[in-house]
Order: sequence, then C-alpha cells, then structure tokens
Amino acid sequence: MKPFVRGDIDGFIGLGLDNVVQVLIVIGLCSGVLGFDNKLIYGTVLPGVAVSFLVGNLLYARAALKLARETGRDDVTALPYGINTPIMIAYVFLVMKPAKELAVAAGAADPNHAAWQAGLVACFACGVIEFTAAFFSEQIRRVAPRTAMLATLGGIGLAFLSLGFLLESFTKPIVGIVTIGVMFVLYFGKITFWRGLPGIALAVAIGTGISWLIGLAPVGEFPTEHLRLAFPRPVLGALWEGISHNQLVANLSIIIPTGLLGALSSLQNIESAEAAGDAYHPRPAMMTNGLGTIAAACFGSAFPMSIYIGHPGWKSIGARAGYSTLNGIFVTLLCLTGTASFVAWFIPADAGIAIIIWVGIIIAVQAFEVVPRKQIVAVVVGLMPAFAAWAALIAKNALRSAGYGSPGGPEFSDAMITLFRRDSFWIEGAFALEQGFIYCSLILSAVTVCIVDRRFATGARWCLFAAGMSLLGLMHSWQFSASDTVISIPLLDLASGQASWNGWAALFPAWPYATGYGLFAVLLFAAARWGRPVDSV
Repeated sequence: MKPFVRGDIDGFIGLGLDNVVQVLIVIGLCSGVLGFDNKLIYGTVLPGVAVSFLVGNLLYARAALKLARETGRDDVTALPYGINTPIMIAYVFLVMKPAKELAVAAGAADPNHAAWQAGLVACFACGVIEFTAAFFSEQIRRVAPRTAMLATLGGIGLAFLSLGFLLESFTKPIVGIVTIGVMFVLYFGKITFWRGLPGIALAVAIGTGISWLIGLAPVGEFPTEHLRLAFPRPVLGALWEGISHNQLVANLSIIIPTGLLGALSSLQNIESAEAAGDAYHPRPAMMTNGLGTIAAACFGSAFPMSIYIGHPGWKSIGARAGYSTLNGIFVTLLCLTGTASFVAWFIPADAGIAIIIWVGIIIAVQAFEVVPRKQIVAVVVGLMPAFAAWAALIAKNALRSAGYGSPGGPEFSDAMITLFRRDSFWIEGAFALEQGFIYCSLILSAVTVCIVDRRFATGARWCLFAAGMSLLGLMHSWQFSASDTVISIPLLDLASGQASWNGWAALFPAWPYATGYGLFAVLLFAAARWGRPVDSV
C-alpha cells in the first residue's frame, strides 16, 4: 500500500477540520474558563498538543502500513486520532478549575500555574492508565459493563458539555441558535449541502460570518506577536512538582475512572475498525494512545489523546495511511507556528460552541442506541450523578459570584447548607455526589445492569466495592475549604502524618454511605438467594 493516495486528501480535510475545532476549543477553554495568559497557551500548552498529535498520528500511519504489508491489502485505513474531548472537558472543569480556585483562596502567587500543573499531573496519570490498560484490555471488558461505561461518559457529555455550553450559546442567540440549527439539520437530519461540505466546517463558516457581521469578530487585536515558532520543551520539573504537591492524590477520583473510560473508548473504536475490515491488535494500538497522552503531559499539554470514533467513515471515502500523517503534520504546524492564534482571532469561540453541544448530545445518545433495550434504565441511572455534580458546580459558582469565598467575604461553611434547606434544596447531597461522581455513576449503573439481568450477587459485589470506595474517601467524602468543597481523605492524611487520630468517625467521614451500600449489598445477596422472578409466580 502506498503511503499516500487520493482518498487521503478527503480524509485529511474532514479530520483536519475537526482537529482545528479541537485546537480552538483548547484555546477557548484555556483563555475563557481558566484565564490562562497567551504566553502559557501559545508558548507551552499548544506545543505540547503538537507533540502528542505528531507522535500519535505518525505511529498510527505506520501501523496502517504495517497491517497492509502483513495482510497483502491496499485498503487499510489508519485509526483516527486526536484530543479526547469528554476527558478534556472533565479535566478543565473538575481538575484544573478547582485547582485554580483553591490556589486563589490560598493566596498563591500564580493560580494559573497551579491549574496547569494539576492538569499536567492528571494527563500524565491518564496516559499511564491507558498504557497499562493495553495489557488488560480483555479483563477490562469483562469486569466493567459496557452500558455503565457509556452511561458515565453520557452524563459527562450531556451535563458538562451540552448543558454548560447551551447556556453560553444563548447569551449570543443570533450565532448560537443558527449554528445549533446547522449542526442539527445536517447531522440529525442526515442531509448535505454544497459538494458534501462537512457539517462542522459549514457551522463554523456560518458562525464566523455572522460573528463578523454583528461585531463578535475579530477577537482582540491582530495576533502578530504570536505568529512565530514556539518549539516544545520538556516540563518534567513542573510535572514532578505537581505530583509531589499531592495533585495526583487529590484528583484520583477523577483520573482513574476517566483513564479507564478513555481506555475502553479506544478499545471500542479498535473493535469498530475491525468490524470495518481493519483488524488492529488492541495492545499496540492502545499503547500508542497512552504514549501520546504521556508525551502531551511531558511537553506541556494537559489534555489526553484518544483513538477517535469514525474509522468506518474515513475508510468509506478512501482514506488510508496518508491522511493520518497529513493530520499530524498540519496540527503540529498550526500549534508551533502561532497560526492557531490567527485562527482564534478570526474565528470566535461562539462560532464553535454548537459543535461542543452536539458532541455532548451524541455521546449521551450513543449510550441509549447501543445498549440492550432492557438496560436503558441503567443508562438513565448513570446520567444522574453527573447532573448532580453539575448542579453543585453551578451552585458554588453562584455563591462565589455573590461574594462567598472571596477575600473579605463569608467563607463556605455549614451555614450555607441551612440557607439552601430553607428552599428544600438538599445541597449537601449534591456535594456528596460531586466527590467521585464518575465512580458513583459507573457503580450505580453497573448495579442497575446486574439487577435488570438478575445477576444479583454480582450487583452486590459492586455495592461492596462502592462501600469500600466510600470508606477510603474516594466517593462521597467531602469537606469545606474557604471557597469550595473538596475531597476529604483523612486516612491518607493520617498515614502521611498530616493529621492526628480523632476517632473512627473522623477517619471515615463517608461511613454512612458505606453503610448504605453495604445494606444494599445484603439486599442483593438476599435477592440472589431467595428472590423469585415475577413472571414465574
């Protein structure tokens, strides 16, 4: 098979446009949500993104050529590859933004550095998890129900992508509603316009045009200062500093499940490629993905990479190995030459918000489409903890906007809970679900799958796992800081000498939740032993 064929051009245009949007999302989240300055974004983060793109795309192109030689075929399509959007969103809102808020509350000299550092640690750990998971791919598939994994992703997508950005899009309704309409008409209506122009490209083009007409673009001054080479450089010192400052332990409840979800997502997309005729071995394919994510963190990017969905689509238009090579080179040049700053100046974030909303919807819808009909209830159950976490985030942001947690203002405390209870808003429940909500979503959905399938003993074991996680402090264990609610792991503090013995209740603050899960397990064991199906009564 040749390294480049005519179909690679078509594949590159489609995947390249998608990745341009991904880079714009990175810039928008870093500047808009996290408040990073341009030096950090264009001088460190984007060069790290470039390294991860180049490493992964070149290795996947090489894998496609290798598979073609081994099979004697000339129609092998490389696995599509890019930034993992759901995990990127999760890290921004659940790791980096809270880290910055804690740094601000503590009076840190550079809160942006703390947020970036927390993201580096999370990204590096995610890459290690994905690399390690490559050796246990089959075991992962057997233990974690697919329905539960997809429900967890769906909750993150719908709550933190679609709902969060829907609010923003409706602050600029002319651009927001029209671009949402374009995405819905083309992708849900399944039609195409001029010469099959991809819907994402059309939405961005129309959104950009409207933005220029109504004064939302250009964004700031023309970025001449960023149109220069910015070579990637290792940031191993900052990475190690973040690990040594407990950024890893503090975010384990986010990092471990998102890493496993990323690994499972890659595995599912490898299976999709095999169904389309390209049987890649899962282990090297997943190892490549993990190496790309590790490379991202080591060179300044806080955003994990992923094998993309859509391999059969690229294969159907004739893309082979070359489109992956072209995509890696193109994104690398975009990030290293400062051209991304021009794109961000020319195309406002408002033009691409509809794409994020659409991605969130698709992630959620997929969970409903591919699971057995009787397990749909497990998907719904799995969505709820993410909505609770999003509600907690919105409530805390509203409190901070009202002055809570700010210098000179009231601190977050139990007094807030009393205020919320007056209006029957049980905010402490939201705070409890927020801590480790990804674990909670996965476990509750898995338990529901087991109940639906009448595998009650397996469901009981999932409940015992939840009880153990709660006792360890990785689920439902929280405490107030001056301006936030944060995870509380007294057992770890005691082991590291940062706390003294204050009794069993203080050592295991989430013991009521552990007790509840334990009793749920007893119920399920009883159902396994004495329960009778209703249809046999």
